[in-house]
Amino acid sequence: MVHFSTTTALALAAFGATSALARNQLTFNLPSDASSVVDAVKHSVEGWVSEGVRKFDEITHEGLDFELIQHADFPQYKIRMREPEALCDSSVKQYSGYLDIANDAHIFFWFFESRNKPSTDPLVVWLNGGPGCSSSTGLLFELGPCSIANEGQNTTYNKHSWNEVANMIFIDSPVNVGYSYGGKTVNSSPDTAEDLYAFMQLFYAKFPKFQKNEFHVSGESYAGTYIPNIGSVFHKYNQAPPSSASVHIPLTSLFIGNGLTDAYTQFATVPDFACDPKGKYGQIFSDADCQSIEGKIPTCQRLTSYCYNNPSRFTCVPATISCWQVAGPIQQSGLNPYDVRRKCDREGKDGPLCYPQMQWIETYLNKPEVKKALGASSDRTFESCNMQLNQAFTFNGDVAHNTAALLPPLLEAGIRVGIYAGEADFMCNYIGNLAWMNVLDWSGKEDFNAAKNHSFVTKSGKKGGETRSVGKGAGTFTYLQVYDAGHMVPYDQPEVALDFFTKWVQNKPFA
Repeated sequence: MVHFSTTTALALAAFGATSALARNQLTFNLPSDASSVVDAVKHSVEGWVSEGVRKFDEITHEGLDFELIQHADFPQYKIRMREPEALCDSSVKQYSGYLDIANDAHIFFWFFESRNKPSTDPLVVWLNGGPGCSSSTGLLFELGPCSIANEGQNTTYNKHSWNEVANMIFIDSPVNVGYSYGGKTVNSSPDTAEDLYAFMQLFYAKFPKFQKNEFHVSGESYAGTYIPNIGSVFHKYNQAPPSSASVHIPLTSLFIGNGLTDAYTQFATVPDFACDPKGKYGQIFSDADCQSIEGKIPTCQRLTSYCYNNPSRFTCVPATISCWQVAGPIQQSGLNPYDVRRKCDREGKDGPLCYPQMQWIETYLNKPEVKKALGASSDRTFESCNMQLNQAFTFNGDVAHNTAALLPPLLEAGIRVGIYAGEADFMCNYIGNLAWMNVLDWSGKEDFNAAKNHSFVTKSGKKGGETRSVGKGAGTFTYLQVYDAGHMVPYDQPEVALDFFTKWVQNKPFA
């Protein structure tokens, strides 16, 4: 067992974990017999459907009935799905369950149809970051159909949910995040992307009506690393399907909030964000801390260059540790790293993640009746973030990879990329997000750099931020700086977030 200093521990706790979690204060209760899922199958429908592609069965697991979705060309994958009754948002159809990627590996999902026009509205997958943090943060704290309330005893209707205009799938990925469980270790973003591709193939097998709808992948934080990998894998298989039965996924855009995408460029902007007296929030660290930060950036960039040029654990793990030392002072500052306008009482009311609602979510999702309704494993103790998984990604070198480099082929193919950033977030600050967009090499680079920022105003007339883009409509490559918001933009600015999300998926101009 390797011991890390508290500063380096922050590197392992990036984008959704904390120093408290980094001290290994996390335990799990995994099923003693994960293969019971397979053993519990009772067939009620026999025979292949649609020329051997799909098979729909019924199964019973832990006394609950599920529909089982299988695909002949993805035999190692299965979806167990059920319809929760009157949970979160009873006004729409919803489904929850697991993607079984192996006998001992299961990924939880929760799907809500659109409140508007499910038959034509886009299909959107949402992922939170970590790595190792549950997408329940997005669902119950930010942009889902219901919001956590009353210290986790219940939820309330969210009128600014993104399923006002889209069909939304929230996924706890990879294995052992949130409700997901199993013995298999997934510790790289490319592997996560492969599993999600299989999930979508089975999803379309069950719901072919959504095949004609535009498809978007969205998320925040470490999803800035996940999502370019997902886009790259989906585009690759759209160009060269792994089998003749593979469905073409209508990948339309990638939409990322306050993401980590290009560590080399983004970490270099920490002094601009935190140490400039003329900056948006002034100088938030002492002169000594700022001098220390600036002194660490050359090493961070040098090691990250090695990782970019020859990615491996041996080059990328040192880069990760070095770069997150740049962010060390935020831990001792007493500030909320996700919103520097706020203090964070980790040992008291705010909890280890600086938002008490994160603890409320754990209370709610560990209720036996909620687990039963969703079909979640009764043996699974839900926790917002899994630091062991975070460390697995870190020690595999995944955290320091240049995922921005995966985007140019997608942009050239017409797949839109949007980046939004709450300006009060320290962890993935808005200056760094624009900086990596400016240096990205693709055919629209010069036009994007020459473009002017314009005000973003919601349909109600609220000035929500400023935006820059190239391309028609909402843009092929678009940046949005969101005013008065931190890392979790839809929580801080729900009306603004729904407005810009609507414009993005409907491809209407931001400015």
